[in-house]
Amino acid sequence: MIVKILIGLAVIVVVFIIIVATRPADFRVTRSATISAPAAVVFAQVNDLHKWVAWNPWGKLDPACKMTYEGPPAGTGAGYTWAGNNKVGEGHMLITESRPNELIRFNLEFLKPFKANNTAEFTFQSDGNQTTVSWSMAGKKNFMFKAVGLFMDSDKMVGGDFERGLADLKSVAEAASASRT
Repeated sequence: MIVKILIGLAVIVVVFIIIVATRPADFRVTRSATISAPAAVVFAQVNDLHKWVAWNPWGKLDPACKMTYEGPPAGTGAGYTWAGNNKVGEGHMLITESRPNELIRFNLEFLKPFKANNTAEFTFQSDGNQTTVSWSMAGKKNFMFKAVGLFMDSDKMVGGDFERGLADLKSVAEAASASRT
């Protein structure tokens, strides 16, 4: 009887490993919002990492988070390191490409609560005094994240944070645009 139970458990474990191993390794999370402000105004809020304090969704999860800025104040080469509570974790972000009013690309290195390297992007589509901004993050899932992905959807988890951040970015950028006129 015990042998049959152990064989059954071994089969379940092997099937689980096969299912996890065949899951896609690539992931991408994207959210967009239309903001009533020119692309230059919205771009400035993202390109200067010091301005993230006003709209970054993770900053609200840990107001005591320690951030250290490096490099130029904005654009390619600007970066910051953060260390916060267990909801925020620890990591480093660096702007690797910045094309005014079009694109900002980041390298994200997460150290805690888990290690990962991802790429994040903001794209800006201008239409008169409105800008559609898209925020995305892409990367590779290792075996552990593929297994967790069977039970938790990363798109829903991170996507909600992106939506909150974009809503706050919209408020900040529209206020900045209104104060310019």
